Amino acid sequence: MGQTFTGLLKAVRARAASAGGPGQPVPAAAAALRLCGDYLGSLPGAGPREDGARTRLVVAVGALTSACSPGAEGLFDALLRTARCALDTGGAPEARFALALATEATGMRERSKGAWRLRGHALDALGRRDEAVRAYERHLTLQQNPGSAQEIIRRTETLRDLRRLLEDAAGLVPDGEDAARLRALYDAPADRARAGFADVVRRRSAEGGGLGDPAVRDLTASYAAFRRLLDRDRTADPLLGGTEPAGVPALRRLVEGRSVCVVAEAARIAEEERTPGSALAGMIDGYDVVVRCDEPRGAGGHADRRTDLHAVTLRGDTPWDGPAWDHRAGTRLVFGDPLSDWRRTLRARLVPGAQDRVGDASLRRPLTDPALIGESGWSARTTTAFTVLRLLDFLDTAGRLDLVGFGLPGQLLPPERAWVTAHATHEDVTDLRTELR
Repeated sequence: MGQTFTGLLKAVRARAASAGGPGQPVPAAAAALRLCGDYLGSLPGAGPREDGARTRLVVAVGALTSACSPGAEGLFDALLRTARCALDTGGAPEARFALALATEATGMRERSKGAWRLRGHALDALGRRDEAVRAYERHLTLQQNPGSAQEIIRRTETLRDLRRLLEDAAGLVPDGEDAARLRALYDAPADRARAGFADVVRRRSAEGGGLGDPAVRDLTASYAAFRRLLDRDRTADPLLGGTEPAGVPALRRLVEGRSVCVVAEAARIAEEERTPGSALAGMIDGYDVVVRCDEPRGAGGHADRRTDLHAVTLRGDTPWDGPAWDHRAGTRLVFGDPLSDWRRTLRARLVPGAQDRVGDASLRRPLTDPALIGESGWSARTTTAFTVLRLLDFLDTAGRLDLVGFGLPGQLLPPERAWVTAHATHEDVTDLRTELR
């Protein structure tokens, strides 16, 4: 790769240096050569790092260089192909290179919807969102088939939502400097936008009344929504079978002022629930919201037991195995990392009609996410029951929050049990019930 790269760089620079003389490339080709030379020359060391995407990009640059030769054909297509490869490679230098190539392409063909779409994607990757919206809108005016433009329509709506969220968040902070910082994040790359918003939330939480301050709670909710939109466009994935995505505000509304119980998936509990006239079954059914976790134990599973909220944690190399995805639940929360596995699991395992709502990306790792609880020290093997319990306790909107069956051995890890013991207001061994609020 190193020799190939060095030879390509020399060839591009030599051709770019001689561009413009008799028989030399046309202006667009000369500009493309200079862009390729500048990009290759900016890479550190003797050549690019060896990975598939970067290799494909260097190959595309070579093909673009050949298309810049006098009398050669396919320059426009080579520009678009190289710009796409640059965006696939990732990184700010590649996004800037893609934008420069896409700008040349729109200059060559002002009415090319593909060139305008690429230009929008490059601007988007660089965090230049206002300019990206204008490029996307130009693409949409040229697109004659609305069905083929849904991706761009969703992205444009998402970018507008991001601006509205930042404007709303700026209205929640009394400090003019923090408000200005929040508004400036609209035109910042995603990683810098996340960090900047999180910094304002941390500072307001420390300086104000913490989560007891309604403005701080609203600011935290705005940050969670902002993070969600950075990770994923606003419209639900069509593969979710019509399921509505639910974020922190929707989860708050689900439990606000209501009695909630988290039921242990122990064989003893399942057996008692199925017993006709069971006092335990009657007690559980008396709650407004019944929460169950992971794979049910015992025959019958969730199918014959009411489940308003089902939570599951993805674990291992095959994160979509195990949970009772097909059992009916009003809302399903899926906890897991990394984001790519989490998305793949939802696409692969969610059963259309098995749930009305599914937790979005802002709820996938509540214990460690600074937008939510943001606590360190919890094990990667933290139980699903404790994760959902800690999340509901943190939201602080349920009128009553109880655990049922978690006094039985093996239902919680020792640190989790210690947390519950420290926060419990009452524990009734007879009813197997632990009251948290």
